[in-house]
Amino acid sequence: MKYLIIFLSIAAVGSIAVGLMVETEYSQKFIGFGTMGLFVLVFPLFAYYRWKDKDFRDYMLTKENLDKMRDKEKHNF
Repeated sequence: MKYLIIFLSIAAVGSIAVGLMVETEYSQKFIGFGTMGLFVLVFPLFAYYRWKDKDFRDYMLTKENLDKMRDKEKHNF
């Protein structure tokens, strides 16, 4: 998965770069497909890859997590 994300990122950025550097009638399409590739393919895959084994309850501001933060703050001072 990691290598797929890297490959797609390089392909999308390369497509944008080619669209900006080469003056053809379809250079705008290179830029558009590169941008769409980043936002439709690369970012969701990256977000899934980074968050797949995380527990979302650890990042929510619940009463238990607020109490943990307060206890940790008391111990630091």
